[in-house]
Amino acid sequence: MNGKDLRINKMDKEYNISNIEFSEEFIVIAVDGKTYKIPIVKASKRLAEATDIERKMYRISPSGYGIHWYAIDEDLTTKGLIKLAEIAKTA
Repeated sequence: MNGKDLRINKMDKEYNISNIEFSEEFIVIAVDGKTYKIPIVKASKRLAEATDIERKMYRISPSGYGIHWYAIDEDLTTKGLIKLAEIAKTA
């Protein structure tokens, strides 16, 4: 096999997360030009119990698929957070 036969598959960009902020009760996330407000306790017990510093220690996946908070070992999908925001909006 030569170098021409090797192919690198890049993940397609699913979501463009431009900002994540926390208030006392909410996580506010900007995705693809829209802003979503999610009650923290609905999103994650670990995030609800985390300190401000732990909440700020996150990494967005290259594709935008999800967010990982390494200080509390929590992973949430962007799609799931958007769905929670839509549910919270209608409740």
